[in-house]
Amino acid sequence: MSNYQIDIDSRVFLAIADRRIVRAECAQGSGWRVETVLADAPAVTLAADPNNHNTVYAGTQGEGVYHSADGGRHWRALGLAGQIVKSLAVSPHDAGVIYAGVKPAAVFKSVNGGQSWPELTGFRRIPNRWWWFSPAEAPFRAYVNAISVSPVEPGVVMAGIEFGALARSEDGGRTWSGHLPGAIRDCHLLTFHGQYGQWAYEAGGTGGGAAFSRDGGRTWLQLRAGLVRKYGVACAADPALPEVWYVAVAPGPRKAYGRDVEAYLYRASAGSDWQPIGWEPHPMGQMPRSLVTLPNAPGHLYVGTTFGDVWHTADYGDSWRRLPFNLGGGLSMLVL
Repeated sequence: MSNYQIDIDSRVFLAIADRRIVRAECAQGSGWRVETVLADAPAVTLAADPNNHNTVYAGTQGEGVYHSADGGRHWRALGLAGQIVKSLAVSPHDAGVIYAGVKPAAVFKSVNGGQSWPELTGFRRIPNRWWWFSPAEAPFRAYVNAISVSPVEPGVVMAGIEFGALARSEDGGRTWSGHLPGAIRDCHLLTFHGQYGQWAYEAGGTGGGAAFSRDGGRTWLQLRAGLVRKYGVACAADPALPEVWYVAVAPGPRKAYGRDVEAYLYRASAGSDWQPIGWEPHPMGQMPRSLVTLPNAPGHLYVGTTFGDVWHTADYGDSWRRLPFNLGGGLSMLVL
């Protein structure tokens, strides 16, 4: 068996499909098994402890946060009952520190592994938040769609709003900036680089569709050259080369999230223009809804698509293989 195949077979995949959490694992001698592991709570987002991937959290539509301590096999309610939890992030510096972004737009923080969740009230004092508005779902109130914690500065955390701002805190969420220069106001995904923490990346639905920062999120650049569409859905960066990153785009939300998909996947390297990649010519018929890279796996990218297929490349997108299972239409995906 090739190293390529071993890499795939040793992974566990978690995804959200139709508000259920599904889990895919390759059992030795019996192939891949896909099963629903949480159906009692309508899940909308997933996050793992970056230092212990057996520890996973899920945000739900009105039922708060759920927790798994065994890689997604079993789940229990953890807190924030009644809240619509749209985004979660676990601090890479302290596993007990967890941030939760909710709808309407607010941020909660636990410092004891989810036993209690005080609100970070300073987030409500971000300048000009009175006009934040999301057309994505009724009621049309803005929400915190993404949160990321710096891997090099424990107090630095960023939150992306749908639709309104990308804001940054330097004191663990006590106080927040206004919208960061050059960032995308309609944030769909936001992440710091896991190793090179001054780098950060954003995909969003306004402006150029994709933006990056090289100063820890203080200022941002939108790399537009080469993109034929500008509605950013997801992004990810190579774990060893922060200048190599990926973005999935569409003409707009209907072509990104509906069944009549028009999808584009790109790679940028060292400031060069975006280059098209993918397993079929553009536009592709399945939207890359989730892009995942893993520590210690340079060149590898996992792509979860509209209808539940997962594609994998081990060479920065030059060649692709569809994995032998289907997740049922993942809205978001983790690879453990």
